[in-house]
Amino acid sequence: MPPPAPQARKRRRHWIVALSFLLFVAAPSAFVGWYLWERAADQYASTVGFSVRTEEVSSAIELLGGITELSGSSSSDTDVLYEFIQSQRVVADIDREIDLRGMWSKPDNDPYFAYDAPGTIEDLVDHWNRKVRVSYDSGTGLIEVRALAFDPEDAQAIASAIYGKSQEMINALSDIAREDAIRYARVELDSAVEQLKDAREAMTEFRNRTQIVDPSQSVGTQTALIGNLEQQLAMALIELDLLRQTTRAEDPRISQAELRVQVIEERIAEERNKLGIGDTAGGGGAFADLVGEFERLQVDREFAEQSYTGALAAYDAAQAEARRQSRYLAAHVLPTLAEKSKFPEREVLLALFSLFAFLIWGITVLVLYALRDRR
Repeated sequence: MPPPAPQARKRRRHWIVALSFLLFVAAPSAFVGWYLWERAADQYASTVGFSVRTEEVSSAIELLGGITELSGSSSSDTDVLYEFIQSQRVVADIDREIDLRGMWSKPDNDPYFAYDAPGTIEDLVDHWNRKVRVSYDSGTGLIEVRALAFDPEDAQAIASAIYGKSQEMINALSDIAREDAIRYARVELDSAVEQLKDAREAMTEFRNRTQIVDPSQSVGTQTALIGNLEQQLAMALIELDLLRQTTRAEDPRISQAELRVQVIEERIAEERNKLGIGDTAGGGGAFADLVGEFERLQVDREFAEQSYTGALAAYDAAQAEARRQSRYLAAHVLPTLAEKSKFPEREVLLALFSLFAFLIWGITVLVLYALRDRR
């Protein structure tokens, strides 16, 4: 039989391991416990919960038809809001409004949990991330914010400020979306207004230049006048033929009748000349050109009016559609006011610190023993 193993004796390394445990685990844990219970100031929590809702209000026609739209959350807007609450901008804005530095630096004997004022904005953002916790459920679109402070009213004020800034952000997003929805329609409407304005100004300039309100009416008047003259000419020719058949050639009435026929024919020729028709038109084509120019301007004006009417209807429809889609912040938990301090969570913090200290110490000891055994 092999001889029995000698009884183990405590060696120097055992005393070193025990001493290291006291120095690196027990003593730090005791110090942390003392600090948490003796120096750490009580902190109060205020919670606020909300979500972004997008509501589409049905038009009157849809309501008559029984068509309704249920409101729902917009995940993209909620994602933007989640990042916004943790941004430097919102921290700086709230600090200017309610003095975050002053609220978080109240304890005089708590250098770890209190804020070291004044500090830079980056320092304040880092402390913000310690004091403000933002929880976001992407499935339901719900956001819950917990704000800590050394006074319950301060914590509630921080939570209320976060909710107010979030409302402003959502309102700004809603305004931007509404403006984008009607921007193109407004550009088209402005273009149609300018086009109609130019067409009306061109028509006014034509009337001032020609002193004619409506050439088509003048043409009708001239045509009626020519028709009347042609009737008078026919009657004068009949009367002349009767005189030639019933009287002598020297009868003065024949010369008068011939003169009447000549005058009527000259008048008809002049009136035809004004309209730009006939063999003797000469420069009378100017009136026909005026009629053509007027008709062109009239067509341009009618087209501009139709374009303006269509653009105005599209603009009104875009505005109505933009009003139908509205974003708003719906709070399911308003900022609470704490009556009891629950932070810092002393037991949890002490247990976590002791656990990590023990794990680090134990791993270090095992590594050192492994290196010793390999020699």
